[in-house]
Amino acid sequence: MKISLPDDRQLELPDGATGTDLALEIGPGLARAALAVKVNGEVRDLGRPLPPEADGTVVEIVTERSGRDALDLIRHDAAHVLAAAVMDLYPGVKISIGPAIEDGFYYDFQFPEGVSINEENFPAIEAEMKKHMKAAEEFDREELSVADARARFVAEGQDYKVELIDDLVVNGQNGAAVEHVSLYTNGPFTDLCRGPHAPSTKKIGAVKLMSVAGAYWRGDSTRQQLTRIYGTAFFSKKELKEYLELLEQAKARDHRKLGKELGLYYFSEAAPGSAFWSPAGTTVFNQLVALSREMGSDRGYTEVKTPQLFDASLWKKSGHWDKYQDDMFLTHTGDDHAMGFKPMNCPGHYELYGQTRWSHKDLPVRFSEPGLLHRNELSGALHGLMRVRQFCQDDAHLFVTEDQLQDEITACIEFAKATYDLFGFTDADIKYELSTRPENRLGSDEQWDLAEGILKTALENNGLEYEIGEGGGAFYGPKIDYHFTDSLKRSWQLGTVQIDYQAPERFDLTYTGADNADHRPIVLHRALMGSYERFIGILLEHTAGDLPLWLAPVQVRILPISDRHVDAAKEAAKLAREHGVRAYVDERTESVGRKIRDGELAKSPYMLVIGDREAEEGTVSVRARHEGDLGSRPVGEFLGELGGVVSRRER
Repeated sequence: MKISLPDDRQLELPDGATGTDLALEIGPGLARAALAVKVNGEVRDLGRPLPPEADGTVVEIVTERSGRDALDLIRHDAAHVLAAAVMDLYPGVKISIGPAIEDGFYYDFQFPEGVSINEENFPAIEAEMKKHMKAAEEFDREELSVADARARFVAEGQDYKVELIDDLVVNGQNGAAVEHVSLYTNGPFTDLCRGPHAPSTKKIGAVKLMSVAGAYWRGDSTRQQLTRIYGTAFFSKKELKEYLELLEQAKARDHRKLGKELGLYYFSEAAPGSAFWSPAGTTVFNQLVALSREMGSDRGYTEVKTPQLFDASLWKKSGHWDKYQDDMFLTHTGDDHAMGFKPMNCPGHYELYGQTRWSHKDLPVRFSEPGLLHRNELSGALHGLMRVRQFCQDDAHLFVTEDQLQDEITACIEFAKATYDLFGFTDADIKYELSTRPENRLGSDEQWDLAEGILKTALENNGLEYEIGEGGGAFYGPKIDYHFTDSLKRSWQLGTVQIDYQAPERFDLTYTGADNADHRPIVLHRALMGSYERFIGILLEHTAGDLPLWLAPVQVRILPISDRHVDAAKEAAKLAREHGVRAYVDERTESVGRKIRDGELAKSPYMLVIGDREAEEGTVSVRARHEGDLGSRPVGEFLGELGGVVSRRER
């Protein structure tokens, strides 16, 4: 077979050659570093023969430098090593599944009656795992008939493995009947597994068990609850140490922790998945809404307001009833008429556009709405402000002509950049993704080709590097998505720009052209912050709660040294408000040192101390969060300058 390498070299290998043979043909150094081989996107064991489809295609040798593919390999290896160690230490344990996951791996166990596992058991389990790693146990693959494999696990009393085999026989795999299954053995441990694995346990450089949790077998709450042990693995102790340090930093930056410490918002079982915003948090929220309104108004957006609850007929017309119904909160009127709370603003804006007769001279029409939305997220998917059931979105829909489309997309990209710049977000914080057609979609291939091409051109014309999100588009059109990372390097989508040729057809939307005939507009869906909730969560983690001055709920804390200075402090607070500065007077009878400490914990940008001299002279002693003591300033002069900084939204 003829093999192409990523560097465009060509090699010829005999039929039946393995990944190891390929690595050796390239060079002994690569053979020593090889972990697996990648053919047509599939990672395979080095020792397996290359499949027929490798002939004439690019084949890659996976090494430690191969990023996600390499980490997934050794983390899957580590899951098997964990199972081996647990079986060594706890005879009679039943094993189920153990995959690699985003940040590590897990394995689910049913421990013998009376055995309870917690984090205190981790050192002993880790020590046993390291024995298997040090032994450099090879991962040997064998294929057995389903009957032989089933008999083997029946004999070992591994009921969960038996059930998995039975399920494969009944349901098949990738649409094909299953007659054989693969098993992997390392040392004394054998597992039912499709693979792939690295050559040996020695490739796992460092492991750490992280946590333990309960997990129902196959996610079914009516089935046995198992013990899930989570861990992570890296190629070196240095990488593991860096990851653990990142976790510690992330704990301090977790928006759920910061939100509680700063008193911004709360969650309650009274409304699962919906935030209760305190006065301080509401100030932050409203400042972001005001920013959206101001920047949108400058760019020709007009704000509208649409209902929360729509008749099912509207959702059917938009296509959401068939595509999105499971994610909606539904209700019924007294005569049992189906209604749905809006999970997005789009259909309401279409309905509103359709109430007016528009000329081509009126377009583009840009409707914006900080709309309150509800989505029926699963309880297990809820995550602080990042994924909630009730949220508010800086949503907009633009109704444009074909000639205006490219310019309007570019304007949306500029609007997004101007918004993110205000918060100090850089290109390093943002990943751009062109999300393309999903399988279950509306519209013709020609429309999708056109829309995807337009977005691709817009990205490239604006000099933006992007990735392709295959199949990630909305059911009505492709989109540009803006992804940001949180303190744990998890990716969250915030902004989006989407092209929609379907809604104008389904809602019979028109405008009168220069030829006096009716024409269809094109709809652009646009959100920049996405949901304000998620944006605040990202911002808290990005800044460690140290919000920009203009956004801080309290911009100056005024600290009277004693009761006789309170009146002067209140006068300063009044003056602050006149200059557009949010102020709080700390009237507590605590020492000024304690008040300063509490102000630091509250991440107040400025603290103004007033004692006898300041009260007499009309000054304040200024302390800045990042600069310390700035000395004495006339109170009016300082607050006037600060008001100017706030009004300009300078960081």
